[in-house]
Amino acid sequence: MLSGGRRRLFDLWRRVFDLSWPVMVEQFLRTLMRTTDIIVTGLFSPAAVAAVGLADLYARLPLRIGLGLGSGVIALSSQDTGSGATANRDEAITQAILLGAAAGLPFVLFGFLFGQRAIDVLGAESEVARMGGLYLAIIFATSPARHVALVAARSIQGAGDTRTPMYVNVVSNGLNIVGTLALGLGLGPAPRLHIIGVGIATAFGNVFSALVLVAAVWRSRTPAGFVRPRQWTITRQLLAISAPRIAEGLATTIIEFPFNSILLFFGTEVNAAYQIGRRVYQQLTGPLSRGYRTGTSIIVGQTLGDGDPAGARYNGWAAAALGVVTIGSLGAILFAAAEPLVALFTDDPETLFYASGFARAYALAAPVTALYIVLAGALTSGSDTQTPFIARVSGMFVGMLGVSAVGGIYLGYGVPAIYASIVVYYVWATTYVAVGFYRGGWIERTRTMMDERGSTPGED
Repeated sequence: MLSGGRRRLFDLWRRVFDLSWPVMVEQFLRTLMRTTDIIVTGLFSPAAVAAVGLADLYARLPLRIGLGLGSGVIALSSQDTGSGATANRDEAITQAILLGAAAGLPFVLFGFLFGQRAIDVLGAESEVARMGGLYLAIIFATSPARHVALVAARSIQGAGDTRTPMYVNVVSNGLNIVGTLALGLGLGPAPRLHIIGVGIATAFGNVFSALVLVAAVWRSRTPAGFVRPRQWTITRQLLAISAPRIAEGLATTIIEFPFNSILLFFGTEVNAAYQIGRRVYQQLTGPLSRGYRTGTSIIVGQTLGDGDPAGARYNGWAAAALGVVTIGSLGAILFAAAEPLVALFTDDPETLFYASGFARAYALAAPVTALYIVLAGALTSGSDTQTPFIARVSGMFVGMLGVSAVGGIYLGYGVPAIYASIVVYYVWATTYVAVGFYRGGWIERTRTMMDERGSTPGED
């Protein structure tokens, strides 16, 4: 017989997993799609891998905006679902999707006008800049669709439906993977387009996901729905929650530019090795991390909406424990099997050597990374995106950038200092987020915002 405390813990873990596994499946295929990009470009050359990796730095800018708006809408959607204020929930969803589409338009112009120059400014070789610029222009052309797909998925998930986004994105990512193989390598009747084909496949997946998810909301295939926007209070709260998350993503992406320049200081092979080591880690642990974050956000947000702050606090800590146990175990596997895993991406000896080191650095950081991601998700559903913002930006600045520059270049420790910087970054960020969650200011913030928009339990 289980004691009451253990039964409550296991019940909560089961509920988290029930909500998380569709997101894990979806993210596994999304990550596999990106992994396939690296594998296919790795068949071309290390320069092609570096080109995709550097272009991906810029591609993260619209991604961060979409994720930021998604964080805002999943917080309001989950809280208003828990309180029964479905009209407010649907208005928040409508506004977030419209904002996401509009925010993607400037990236379309940037990609066509400045794609190659943007890669060149990082110090890349001319061929790397040429290939990366082409890839970036194609990806940026579908930035509005990428935003809409991210926001629509988070909207539906916040309402408690994690399966519909999974179904849509499983198909989308599957088509993306097939397109990358066919167009990149010229399989069957498809033309061999190399890196351009990889970009076209990704762009198609973005548009497909956006159209189908919007249609699902429009046709009432999910708990969510569209309404005519009327409340500026919801607009203000949506932006207030999203802005720190967007700033976090943009700031961390900006920090990654000088970090990648440090990697390029040690050579193209080191930069390619980082892209490979990070990709192996993300493929193995990323789906679980993102799934747990989403599941925790839904549960904590709905519990707060239901007027149970003590339960929300317990749910956050319990979900974080589940993440540490499972993702930490995967980190141990990655540490032991680093060499054969990175060998799937390249056969270049120098790249293989450094990629194994990067994979092991991420493996060591896996338990604290899981704690950070899950607690950050809990804080987001509690309307606090400022604490994760400060934690991540300061951790990257002090850890990844500071330790790499000072230890790697100034003190002459080289690439091993970059390995250490990854661990320092996550330990720093996790400590800050854990303290913020423990203090509990996010609970009162949620109460205040729900009162402002008339979403107290029982009201609609």
